Amino acid sequence: MEYTTLGSTGMTVSRICLGCMSFGSSDWREWVLDEAESREIIERAIDLGINFFDTANVYSQGESERVLGNVLAEYSRDAQVVATKVYGAMGEDPNASGLSRKAVEQELANSLERLRMDTIDLYQTHRWDDDTPVEETLRVLDDAVRRGQVRYLGGSSMWAHQFAEALHTSDSLGLDRIVTMQNHYNLVYREEEREMLPLCEREGIGVIPWSPLARGYLARPHESIDATTRGASDSERDHLYEHPYREGGGPEINERVEELAAEKGVSMAQIALAWLLHQDAVDAPIVGTTSVEHLEAAVEALEIDLSQSDQDYLEEPYEPLEVSGHS
Repeated sequence: MEYTTLGSTGMTVSRICLGCMSFGSSDWREWVLDEAESREIIERAIDLGINFFDTANVYSQGESERVLGNVLAEYSRDAQVVATKVYGAMGEDPNASGLSRKAVEQELANSLERLRMDTIDLYQTHRWDDDTPVEETLRVLDDAVRRGQVRYLGGSSMWAHQFAEALHTSDSLGLDRIVTMQNHYNLVYREEEREMLPLCEREGIGVIPWSPLARGYLARPHESIDATTRGASDSERDHLYEHPYREGGGPEINERVEELAAEKGVSMAQIALAWLLHQDAVDAPIVGTTSVEHLEAAVEALEIDLSQSDQDYLEEPYEPLEVSGHS
């Protein structure tokens, strides 16, 4: 395993972050693993040297946090970096969503209980809340840091101007800053390169992209994906096709990933992940998986060296896309 400093925090994390959206209950999404299957992957991740885990309160409506907490409780807490998120609706209570003081305080308490932890290493806003003043959200998050319930603050999937506003507000009020950005970024979705990534690099923000394999689109030839999804459930198809990966230069990039993978004797997923690991702004991609084999392959991607010409070849067909993933 390779390790890096997360942004300007001084905290060391593995270069692969294990995403825990696929752990919890299949009652939430059909492809989600139960606790026994999830445990196998989490334990193997620890064996492989992964010390960075990302979940959210909304994943399986809290079950992902509970499963992760149960497994990690059997290991040294000091050796783990645990991140979770707040914003999404938790049941029908109108105050159990968004980023108001009430929502954040009660959801933070619930997350801590499910994770079986006194302190969350990285507490992230899952989305931007248009209904709550950013000052209110930042004040309640700062209070959580001062109470010792949270060590660092993070954000996810917002416009660069919103993030700049949040950073400026924190600085002007003397509040703890957001120090990481969990954004939508991969070979077939690179809109973050326009404004968000330059902002993060300038401000010393740690970047931990979600969907590094474009929900599987970069893991196998696009023709086979389309053939497979014809027999999938409506929810699975909606999940796969939610973002514009097949637009613009997406299909040609997919083909070039396949070509380069064959040339180097590795998988398409490993090439796509290796490309992301070569981007200077990226600290640790968030890799979600439902199998130990795919997890092991992701870790092996750290060993793949892509020349600048390899990277240029993969990037060349890209065309601008509609921004996706902020809501």
